[in-house]
Amino acid sequence: MAVVIDNLGERRPRHPEKQNRPDTPLLRKPEWLRVRAPGSPGYSATRALVKEHKLVTVCEEAACPNIGECWDKSHATFMILGEVCTRACAFCNVTTGKPEALDADEPARVADAVAKMALKHVVITSVDRDDLADGGAVQFVKVIEAIRGASPQTTIEILTPDFLRKPLSAVGSVIDARPDVFNHNLETVPRLYLSIRPGARYYHSLRLLERVKERDPSQFTKSGVMVGLGETKEEVMQVMDDMRSAGVDFITIGQYLQPTRKHAAIDRFVHPDEFRAYEEIARAKGFLMVAASPLTRSSHHAGEDFARLQEARRAKEAAA
Repeated sequence: MAVVIDNLGERRPRHPEKQNRPDTPLLRKPEWLRVRAPGSPGYSATRALVKEHKLVTVCEEAACPNIGECWDKSHATFMILGEVCTRACAFCNVTTGKPEALDADEPARVADAVAKMALKHVVITSVDRDDLADGGAVQFVKVIEAIRGASPQTTIEILTPDFLRKPLSAVGSVIDARPDVFNHNLETVPRLYLSIRPGARYYHSLRLLERVKERDPSQFTKSGVMVGLGETKEEVMQVMDDMRSAGVDFITIGQYLQPTRKHAAIDRFVHPDEFRAYEEIARAKGFLMVAASPLTRSSHHAGEDFARLQEARRAKEAAA
């Protein structure tokens, strides 16, 4: 059974709520999903800085396969609002349970780390905090403001929870903080929500993305889905259409990787050729940025992708 060591040095189950689930088979990864174990000097330096600032990263919590590559380049996705989530999604490796109180120093520590790493682009995500009246919206705003103060040249991408059953004013405050990219992942197709993302609602998540565009049409929106959970190609294309109807600008599509036997089983490993086909379809549907590959994750190469988009827009404006 997986365990974590908390700040007091005590061992506790990582996924106590999942231990009663039946075991699911772990499939052997194909060659195109093999990555080197992290251990470069750049990786070690990033790891040391994260620990020095007592920060949580989704890179570690979600067992991201790209952590070695990203941390070697001093790229990290910071996870705010603590490290314990109030949801128990069947795909996610983040610990579920009763979260601690918000850390008032967290925004300053995140901003200081961003400045010391000299990040051109940073991604800020969080756990779900259904226990908070605003779902953690105020903390997102404080983190955005702190980063802007400490590192004004850094572009900011947020990957938010769904703010389900929270006041519209909470979401509005995050939009009004004007992150450069507002990301919220749909994760999977509607048919699989009850088994994969039971605490969420597909059309609520879609409406959240739509509200961003309604409130601030100039703000870029982004969403992502995992494949390999049993969805069909037609269902993925319908999700693309739903995203475009909601005005979503960027899409990411990646292979679901099963964290443990207690998580949802992998239905199949999607071949790289299928990802290339998804990319072509998404571009044809009008997405401004598309990332689709077995190892694609929401924040993987997010900075490079956003920089390329900005360069393309500047070139287009100069030519006009």
